[in-house]
Amino acid sequence: MPLSLEEARALHDEVPVIDLHADTPKLMDKIGFDIAARHAWPKPARLNYVGHVDLPRMREGGMAAQIFGMWTAPLPRRGCAASIHAQLDAIDRATAKDPDQFTWALTPDEIRAAQAAGKVAALAGIEGGHALEGNLDHIQTFAARGVRYLGLLHFSVNQLGTPSKGRGSNQIDGLTALGMEAIRECERCGVVVDLAHTNRPGFFDALDQATLPVMVSHTGVTGVHEHWRNIDDEQLRAVGDNGGCVGIIFSRKYLGGASIEVLVDHLMHIVDVAGEDVPALGSDFDGFVLPPVGLEDVSRIPVLTAALSRRGLSREAIKKILGENALRVLGEVPPRVARKAGR
Repeated sequence: MPLSLEEARALHDEVPVIDLHADTPKLMDKIGFDIAARHAWPKPARLNYVGHVDLPRMREGGMAAQIFGMWTAPLPRRGCAASIHAQLDAIDRATAKDPDQFTWALTPDEIRAAQAAGKVAALAGIEGGHALEGNLDHIQTFAARGVRYLGLLHFSVNQLGTPSKGRGSNQIDGLTALGMEAIRECERCGVVVDLAHTNRPGFFDALDQATLPVMVSHTGVTGVHEHWRNIDDEQLRAVGDNGGCVGIIFSRKYLGGASIEVLVDHLMHIVDVAGEDVPALGSDFDGFVLPPVGLEDVSRIPVLTAALSRRGLSREAIKKILGENALRVLGEVPPRVARKAGR
């Protein structure tokens, strides 16, 4: 029988539910967004692309952990690393202010311990290798502050490679020599390589180079909706063969529809093509996305869980999508640099 909404919420207590990508730290840094306070949704039309995530609604949605994506404008090149540090500072301030409910937790064991203690776990990821400013030493520096993944590309060409769309994009150039070296340095430092936004040649270059599991933190799949932002079946199988995971984005324009059922279609397509060990959640909440109707903010994740159960997935398969696949990747690429607060 499909899960009721109450049963779906109860299932969240059995698995650490983790979302691979939400851009909330930029709001915390730039406009003083208080993640500890409950914020109303829906927003006025001009603001309904942000304000999806805060601690009260994460608790309501049964979320154990959030990987916060940190992005920065690629131009000018200088100052990108400082912008990432400023967003990490914002997370540090928030965890210091409310340590009983919000904490850094970088490993699966730490995430489970935080959940058991009634806390929401914070992790961090970087969106775009331009944040390194061409200096791979930044990877270890960021790892020491809690960064768990590095997205090689965002919306512009950078020193590591070429994006799937944006400034300087093409479908010819793969990763640069520095990009290949960055993958080796990420693995040395215990930072997961994220292939979201990477063009197709660079995507396969990265998988050829990687010796540890990768992730695609937030994307759709072309098998459901053809779009430049989405990845195809060959890419899905390659990530599966690598032992990685793929987070599905909660953006209508990349999903190809406004219904939660369309989002489920993307997750089910990954199961069908690459197996149930691959799909994960990658909302891109607070990243200027318009989510499906009924999934307006993080408090509504149990609605998605119930929708997955209506497709006939087992409880174990649903738990993999909700968090176990992401936790497996984080566990297989363990942090190798001790985290410290501050720069």
